Amino acid sequence: MPRGNFITLEGGEGAGKTTQLSLLCDAFAKVGVEALATREPGGAKGAEQIRALLVSGAVARWDPLTEALLHFAARRDHLVQTVWPALARGAWVVSDRFADSTLAYQGYGQGVDHADLERLYQVAVGDFAPDLTLVLDLPVESGLARAKDRAESSSRYERMDKAMHERLRQGFLAIAQKQPRRCVVIDASAPADVVHAAIRRAVSERLGVALDG
Repeated sequence: MPRGNFITLEGGEGAGKTTQLSLLCDAFAKVGVEALATREPGGAKGAEQIRALLVSGAVARWDPLTEALLHFAARRDHLVQTVWPALARGAWVVSDRFADSTLAYQGYGQGVDHADLERLYQVAVGDFAPDLTLVLDLPVESGLARAKDRAESSSRYERMDKAMHERLRQGFLAIAQKQPRRCVVIDASAPADVVHAAIRRAVSERLGVALDG
């Protein structure tokens, strides 16, 4: 059985990743493609327990390197327990965040050396990488306003200062610029249906699966 494809959605707070992940998985279902929706940090029992440590508490709860280590521990559990088994059985996996978020948040945002993050990646992940990464981009003010309007309580990341979120945005754009074969930047300031249409086009063009409108 052919291996499934791994798609990741990246971007700052309030970019609409969760909404777009759900819409994309629905689009896959309509054309008969099994798609598993998941998230990081999280997506497996152990990883979800680590997520609770990462998203709650004071903004300065962890120093940046400790935070990166926690993310990679959760990521390894997510891959071993959820992502790799699903791909092996031929399912497609769509994840709300993956390693680009660690590079953006702890690297570009908090100053952890990028080479150290790459070494952690090699230990925890190896040569595995997403087949397609969709970077949902919008102005920081818009994203934070959207995040504030959500019903659930805010996470540590949403409460970080605006300068941090600006570094995050530029970090994601820098990642996409450096890896254009893997990454597609999507204008997330548009209405959700317009963003979804852009995502469908990107998936169809990059991965060769036609998705209905």
